Amino acid sequence: MPEIPELSVIVHGPNVQDHLPALLDSLDSHPLTGVEVIVAAVGDWARETAERHTPAFTVVPLPEGAGDAAARAAGAARATGRWLHFVHAKDGLPAGAPRTVAEHAAALPGTVDVLLLDHVRSTWWASGLPSPDGPRLARAGSAPVALDACAPLLRATPLLGNRAVRAGFWRVHERLLTTDAEPFAANAALLLADHVACLPHPAFEDRRLRPGSLPPVPPEEWYARVDRHLGLLDLAAGRPAVYAVLYDLMVRDCLRTFARERMPRDVAREFFRRASLAVRQHRPEGYRLPAGLDGVRRTLLEDDAHRRYRALQGANRARRTLRSAVRDGRRRARTRVRSLQYRAALVAPVDPHLAVFSAYWNRGVACNPAAVAAKLAELAPSVHPVWVVTAAGAALLPPGTDHVVPGTRRYWEVLARAKYLVNNVNFPDAVVKRPGTVHLQTHHGTPLKHMGLDQMPYPAAARGLDFPALLARVDKWDYSVSANSHSTRMWQRAYPSRHVSLDHGYPRNDVYYTAGADEVRAVRERLGIAPGRRAVLYAPTHRDYEAGWTPRLDLASLADQLGEETILLVRAHYFYEDFASPLTGLRRTGRIIDVSSYEPVEDLCLAADALVTDYSSIMFDYANLDRPIVIHADDWETYRTTRGVYFDLMAEAPGPVARSQAELTEILTTDAWRDGRAAKARAAFRRQFCEYDDGRAAERVVRRVFLGQDERSLPPVLPLEQRTPAPRPEEVA
Repeated sequence: MPEIPELSVIVHGPNVQDHLPALLDSLDSHPLTGVEVIVAAVGDWARETAERHTPAFTVVPLPEGAGDAAARAAGAARATGRWLHFVHAKDGLPAGAPRTVAEHAAALPGTVDVLLLDHVRSTWWASGLPSPDGPRLARAGSAPVALDACAPLLRATPLLGNRAVRAGFWRVHERLLTTDAEPFAANAALLLADHVACLPHPAFEDRRLRPGSLPPVPPEEWYARVDRHLGLLDLAAGRPAVYAVLYDLMVRDCLRTFARERMPRDVAREFFRRASLAVRQHRPEGYRLPAGLDGVRRTLLEDDAHRRYRALQGANRARRTLRSAVRDGRRRARTRVRSLQYRAALVAPVDPHLAVFSAYWNRGVACNPAAVAAKLAELAPSVHPVWVVTAAGAALLPPGTDHVVPGTRRYWEVLARAKYLVNNVNFPDAVVKRPGTVHLQTHHGTPLKHMGLDQMPYPAAARGLDFPALLARVDKWDYSVSANSHSTRMWQRAYPSRHVSLDHGYPRNDVYYTAGADEVRAVRERLGIAPGRRAVLYAPTHRDYEAGWTPRLDLASLADQLGEETILLVRAHYFYEDFASPLTGLRRTGRIIDVSSYEPVEDLCLAADALVTDYSSIMFDYANLDRPIVIHADDWETYRTTRGVYFDLMAEAPGPVARSQAELTEILTTDAWRDGRAAKARAAFRRQFCEYDDGRAAERVVRRVFLGQDERSLPPVLPLEQRTPAPRPEEVA
């Protein structure tokens, strides 16, 4: 008997703007174990495109003009999978998404009818943009839930593509779910489900096409939007929490539709009247209007005050225009003042004894700049360091640290007069490269993901980047610090300019060779790690396609599986200021320590018996310690496709690779994390990426840049086999 597939991906619809071939090619280029593909192709164009992929896919030809509902129904009728995932021909699937969905669905209990997925968004000008749903799905957790206990899930983007449905459930409710009105079908599926589960992993690409010449929308279609909301409210009758969320969604959608859609005047007036009637008649008991302008809008809608609402819109537009003009005027005035102050300072002589340091966009004393500054104080105390730090970060500086806050008068004065400017990112565009000054770019990691100009083909990563301006900043560099020859090559490729590469190692990594048993013991005591307990540092990186930090692990479950003797040190990426919310409550267990705001990160590495990460550059630094590293790569294909990478981490990992939480748990609860195979992989990784780190990188950088010594007179890099890393925690317990 043929094996029943876990998942049926049902691609449906016409080949709109020729997006279908790319979707089918992406499905055909990756293994589809446990997955079947049904193509419900509408029209000859779509059918001919799909048939080029047979027999890999099952093609269901449909006549030109068949609607989306009919196409979904035809595809579902041919599907044999336990779960169905409907994907329109215009949309996309991130690499590896079907496999991820199938594996996750296979582990769900039979009471779960709908699996909510995170997604990315694409438009005609950009692709791979994060959705707002990831944090919401993460907050819901990984355990199946009844919708009544987690009604905010209804606020997830109402798409059929971002939810997989159990095939048996679909067939029971097919009459209600088979409709061309996708938002209605998407939310109806949640309302009818026994239980819902969440996968906060981008497994669908919602592509919004640039409209061509479209016929006018008939009035009945506008009015039907209100009717569909009322239909959902009917399904939620007797469920107060769910009903309240749906009511709020109805009000928001009606107001948004009225404000943004171009309806004829008479149609707009009738739409407003029908929406007003629906809002009044179906208002939940105890419902309270929100404060502020939103409450005013809703009051006007309830009162059917169409003319007053239009007047409010006009007044708000005028107010926004005026405020924008005032803000622009003030901004221009401040810019002129700063420019005059800076230009005046540029006339003064360069101070050969002044150095400006900054790290991580002015966050504080950290990373390679901090290690350089410390060694500078030892070898060249005549050079005075001034740190650029935000007003919020100034209170956290070490006592006695001379600093300036961005935008202040002294800030521009020191930038204008300092001979040395040291940063692990870039200084602002307005900073002038004066003759005789030295710009030292230390970087803050070894590149796995694409950087600089190499980000151009990846819109999610390149969003907001001005590449000509980036090159102008790069052209100010005199020196670029590198930890290995791989980094040297990639920096030259990503940041092409005339800078000199300092192949001296990363100064921040010196501590991994200079720290002794006392330092390791002391940092573990500060973190509250008792002697004899294993500490695992979990440090994931950020994803360009996610709106916020979404924990990819059920940390509470992992801690339970690892047992009482293991402590999880959890460090969210510094890009996410609101990182704490996913960890709320977990810290109280005593086996999960939130170290996201702990500095320096090098202390955490010294304290940890092992590192678990995904694609973070921390793996390259931690490898200097020659301690076990485990890679958790549940979304490698998506990450690689949306960001671009310089090498295949799956083939060159520094230790065992887990593609799921179950695999990670298996590795950490056996000897796989530290066995001979893991040690062999780590040794190869260290040879490649710990090339120049030997404990004297900061000294080489200071002597070369600040003391002007010839490269041949610098301390030579110690061969890897002659280096002695800091002692492991079990050696100092």
